[in-house]
Amino acid sequence: RRVLLLGEGNFSFSAALCGAQGTHVVATCYESEEEAAGRGGAARSIRRLRDSGAEVVFSVDCTKLEEHFLPGEREFDRIYFNFPHCGRKAGVVKNRQLLARFFHSCTEVLAQEGEIHVALCNGQGGTPADQPRREWHNSWQIVAVAAGAGFILSDVHPFRAENIDGYKCTGYRSQDKSFCVEGALNHIFTRSTAPLCSTPMSCKTQLGSQKVSFQVPQVLVDKINRGFLEANSSHPVRTIKEKLSAGLSQAFPLQNISSCLPLLHQGHPDGVCHSNIFWITLSPGEAPSTEEMSQELANTALFSHFSQDTHQNVQEGCPIPKQFYLRPSLLPHAQAIIKKRAFSPGTLQVLSGPVFRKCRITPHSLPVFHEMLMVLAVSRGTENSCIQMLVDNIQTTTNSLHQGVSGVKPSISLQEAASLGAELNDLAAFEQQLGEIQHFLCVGTEPDPSGSCVGVIRTAPDELKSQELVVISASLNLDLLAMLLCGISDWRMLWTLDRRFLRQFPEGELRLFKSFSLYPPSYEHDVSFWLPDGEELDEVAFHTLARRVSAETVVSIQLRDNFQQPGTGQRSLCYRVTFQSCDRALGCREAAEMQLHFREELEQQLGVTLR
Repeated sequence: RRVLLLGEGNFSFSAALCGAQGTHVVATCYESEEEAAGRGGAARSIRRLRDSGAEVVFSVDCTKLEEHFLPGEREFDRIYFNFPHCGRKAGVVKNRQLLARFFHSCTEVLAQEGEIHVALCNGQGGTPADQPRREWHNSWQIVAVAAGAGFILSDVHPFRAENIDGYKCTGYRSQDKSFCVEGALNHIFTRSTAPLCSTPMSCKTQLGSQKVSFQVPQVLVDKINRGFLEANSSHPVRTIKEKLSAGLSQAFPLQNISSCLPLLHQGHPDGVCHSNIFWITLSPGEAPSTEEMSQELANTALFSHFSQDTHQNVQEGCPIPKQFYLRPSLLPHAQAIIKKRAFSPGTLQVLSGPVFRKCRITPHSLPVFHEMLMVLAVSRGTENSCIQMLVDNIQTTTNSLHQGVSGVKPSISLQEAASLGAELNDLAAFEQQLGEIQHFLCVGTEPDPSGSCVGVIRTAPDELKSQELVVISASLNLDLLAMLLCGISDWRMLWTLDRRFLRQFPEGELRLFKSFSLYPPSYEHDVSFWLPDGEELDEVAFHTLARRVSAETVVSIQLRDNFQQPGTGQRSLCYRVTFQSCDRALGCREAAEMQLHFREELEQQLGVTLR
């Protein structure tokens, strides 16, 4: 392991490390050898370092590291910079600039899996770990500064000088004087994954009897075909799905029918708001013929899901509008199975896969998630007891799952649809568009035992046109369930490309998640604009545009002002947009560029006039 130490004063910290087995130390300082040797104890530490085989290098500028080390001598596994300072009475701005140049320099000499350790005096870092915490403008803003160079804060812990053999801090105001390190913190930074590529992506899928390709909406390019539910996946979403299926199979005969469910639907979903749908244009020349579309609609017979106009066109042989969209639910596939009677009464049919819905930006609003849909035909009059059996089984399974996740104890409850009223989250609100709901399935964890809606239960007494049977369907949002069970506060983390996420769930074992990106910086920008005369803002389209241009780094959009011009009646809206990434570095410059792009797209896509 190659270790680089920068800005050493008397080399006492380097000397304490040099004896570690398997470690090659390169100790450096900014001063010349003559200047450094004049500090108390420095000459002795330098001799000890050289005697142990360590390298000692002088006159090293921490902001130009690539100039001091040849390409073959780089690739340091760890870089230490203890108590950096510009010298004398330099203020916070100059020290921020020093850190910014230092981090940029580290990109050239740090190994891919390497770490940067920066020790700062109490309060300097500006993170919640500092106690007491300085005001942001009066701190060194170390996490935001590091983010500008592509690094994230992965750990922070006390810098315990008393535990370092022979260590003595020095360099107060560029003098051979010690300074107070009580409450000092060691900040550990690692490389972030690179920003998402904005290159358009094409996807192939089955549509009817033929393969078609389409351009993936930009906001979904990192979420399509991720394979979280495949057999070789260790993703917590798959683990939960498999455990639930295993538990349900103990209570019901079970049939998994999730393979080859098409991503695309045709027509227009009946009852669903147009702005909640990801509309798709097929690649040129690949749209199925009218005859194929008519036959496909007739075969699947999803009459509760397609608009009446579309089905009238099918029956009358008229041309069908070639509208395609990413599936917002698995319910139509279940309805097709029911209408074909391709099932056995009493057998639980289980469908699962990703679904796609445009939605507003809130902590628990997911534009894509994995749905697990369970469908069961039971004797009329037994539906309530079967629903309770289904819920009890899910409760038992989640209780067994939480035993391996220390500190999380879920409680599952059924809530009547009428009882939630105005407290619906986006999941529940969208599900109501798909059809009448009898119960909401809520999962609570401390400190919020009241629960968050993760699913819905429907009964369809007329679906089979049978006097004896009733169809029960239960839909679960596996992503929300994974978040609650594993203590994941941000849904975007489930879709991260950073391998450190899945490493926390070896072989599908559920554990309490520990974030590898601590205290990510946030940046606020305001945008105000005039609406076109007489028009209202489509908020879902507004939020979806923010998701797209920011690569899902917008975490909050808040209305700040709603102004109506006297006389003309023209309306102006002002929103505060907050940018923050949960898993990768996001610097202030990148956030500002996203905001400028957002403003441009608002004018072009929504037709507003910027102020």
